[in-house]
Amino acid sequence: MTTHTTAPAPAGDVADRATAGFRQRYATEPAGRWAAPGRANLIGEHTDYNDGFVLPFALSLRTVVAAVAEPDEVWTVCSEFADEPVRFTVDDLVPGRVTGWGAYVAGVVWALREAGYAVPGARLSVASDVPVGSGLSSSAALESAVLAALVDLGGLDLPTERRPRLAQRAENAYVGAPTGIMDQSAAIRCRAGHALFLDCRSEEVEHIPFDLDAAGLAMLVVDSRAPHRHADGEYASRRRSCDQAAELLGVPALRDVPIADLDAALARLPDGETRRRVRHVVTENQRVLDTVALLHAGRVREIGPLLTASHASMRDDFEITVPEVDLAVETTLAAGALGARMTGGGFGGCVLALVEARSAEAVTAAVTAAYAERGFTAPGHVTVLPAPGATRL
Repeated sequence: MTTHTTAPAPAGDVADRATAGFRQRYATEPAGRWAAPGRANLIGEHTDYNDGFVLPFALSLRTVVAAVAEPDEVWTVCSEFADEPVRFTVDDLVPGRVTGWGAYVAGVVWALREAGYAVPGARLSVASDVPVGSGLSSSAALESAVLAALVDLGGLDLPTERRPRLAQRAENAYVGAPTGIMDQSAAIRCRAGHALFLDCRSEEVEHIPFDLDAAGLAMLVVDSRAPHRHADGEYASRRRSCDQAAELLGVPALRDVPIADLDAALARLPDGETRRRVRHVVTENQRVLDTVALLHAGRVREIGPLLTASHASMRDDFEITVPEVDLAVETTLAAGALGARMTGGGFGGCVLALVEARSAEAVTAAVTAAYAERGFTAPGHVTVLPAPGATRL
C-alpha cells in the first residue's frame, strides 16, 4: 500500500488500467467501466454474523471492471494480477468448479442466475488499488464491481438494497467463504463523507455524517503486512463459538443479549473461552451504538476511546490480533492518535488510527520506526476519507 493524501484518490488511474487491460486482451473497446470500493470498518468487528451492528465506510481505493456484453452465455475475465484470463460457461456455474480469483466473478454470475436473472455473457477486465489480504475487503469490491457491470449490461431490475445480499451469497455459497453482509453492503451502499450504520439483521441502513476534514482529523490506515495466520480456520471457529453460545443462552443471535444482562448471561456459559467470545460481541455492539450517537452529535474526537476499547476487546476477549497489529495500535496511540483499532476479520490486516490531520506524518513515521526496531516487515500506510460505494464511471 502506498501513501496518498487525505483527499479521495481519483478513480482515473485504476480505471485507465482496467480499460488498457481490456483493449490489450480483447482488441476492442469496453461498453463501460464500473467501480466498487474497498472498505474499512470504523467499529463493529465480528458482530455482523451475530445479527448485530457495524459501522463501515468506503475507501477511495477501488476495484474497476471494464466490460462489454456478449451474445453467448460465456464469460471471460482478465485481471492485471493474473497472466491468463479465466473463461467459464453455464456448465461451469457449479460451486467449486471455478476456483481462485475467478470464483468471485463466477459466483456473481451464479448468484444472479439462481435469483432468476437473465445474465448476459460478457468480457471483463479487472484492475484494483485495493490491497489483497489486508482486511480492506478486496473480494467484496471485486464482487460488487462485477455485479454493477452485469446488472447494467443486462438491464437487470435489481434494486440497490437487494444487491449486497446477492453478492454475499456469491461469496458464501459459491466461493465458500463464510462472510457476513457488511463488506458487500459497504462496497455497494456507502456514501461519500459518511459511515454506513448497518443493522445486519434487518439490513436497514443509516448514513451517519463522518466529516473528518471539518474536524481537522484524518483516518490513518496502517497495513500491518502481517501474514494471515490460520485466518480461515480461526474465523470459522469464532463463528461456531458464537452460534453455540446463542443456542446455550436461548436467543436467536448474540445481538439479542442486552448489555445490561451481560453478566447474568456470562454466568450461564460453561467455560471461560465462550464467555470471552460473548463478552466481545455484546460490548462491541454497544460500542457501535455509542459511536453512532457521538457522530450524530458532531463529537468526532470523542469516538477515539471507543476505537481503542474495541481493539482491546478483540485482543483479549476474541483473541484475533497478532503482534504486528498490536504494535501498530500501541505505537499510534503513543504518538498521539485519539484512538486506534484493528479492522477486519483478524490475524493480520490493517489498523485504523484516528489522528489530528497535522500529525498524520509523525504518527506514520513512529509506526515505521517501531516496526524496524522489532524486525517486522515495513508497514504500508494511507490516509483516507469516506468515499462513495459502487458506481458506473
